[in-house]
Amino acid sequence: MNILDKIIIDKKREVELKKNIIPVSQLETSVLFNSRTYSLSKLLKNSGSGIIAEHKRRSPSKSIINNNHSVEDVVLGYQNAGVCGISVLTDTKYFGGSLDDLLLAKASVNIPLLRKEFIVEEYQILEAKAHGADVILLIAAVLTREEIKQLSVFAQSLGLEVLLEVHNLEELEKSIMPSLDMIGVNNRNLKTFEVSLDYSKELASKIPTEFVKVSESGISSIEAVKELQQFGYQGFLMGEHFMKTENPGLEAKSFITNLII
Repeated sequence: MNILDKIIIDKKREVELKKNIIPVSQLETSVLFNSRTYSLSKLLKNSGSGIIAEHKRRSPSKSIINNNHSVEDVVLGYQNAGVCGISVLTDTKYFGGSLDDLLLAKASVNIPLLRKEFIVEEYQILEAKAHGADVILLIAAVLTREEIKQLSVFAQSLGLEVLLEVHNLEELEKSIMPSLDMIGVNNRNLKTFEVSLDYSKELASKIPTEFVKVSESGISSIEAVKELQQFGYQGFLMGEHFMKTENPGLEAKSFITNLII
């Protein structure tokens, strides 16, 4: 059993437990449930950088990345740097995140927030909406085509955008449908954690033009972003590159400034 399989087993168990504690009705009556959402896809289409920066404390592959800064400081730094959106890890067991991180981010900035999570049920999408997310992530590797359709349609009905993550052609072909806003190619194999930008390059021409193309993970240089732009990518999700520094916001600002000059 690989790490992704373990995460999904734990996630399904976690969701069932949470549903017994916090009913759907409580999520639907939260203060943020009917709040305005921001479009990440529109910002990416009109951006010179396309950077989506991530708040990420740790990961199964790298252990602790950065535990020294508050969510508020990190996301404010990112917003001041001019990022298009912020990805917030909410998985606790493997990534050290929480829904509270999403709430704090929502209270601190006014740019699109992506709930980075292993979503397997509609309940988690309701959680995302109730905690201030603008975008949800669906991972093709752990969902059937029917599940992708069900979850993406439900998310859009709540006013949320959908970023669908794929890793290979098989996942892409089973996932293409109108209820997606963005298609992301993860350069990190979630089963082996091997990283290569070739995944994005090889799949670029197979992604229909109506979807915003996003390259995820393993991006650590301006040269890499510029190269991927040549393949039609408009979004670049960067997690560890900024978070592993002493000041993620300043690092993001320097990166974006040098990227668009």
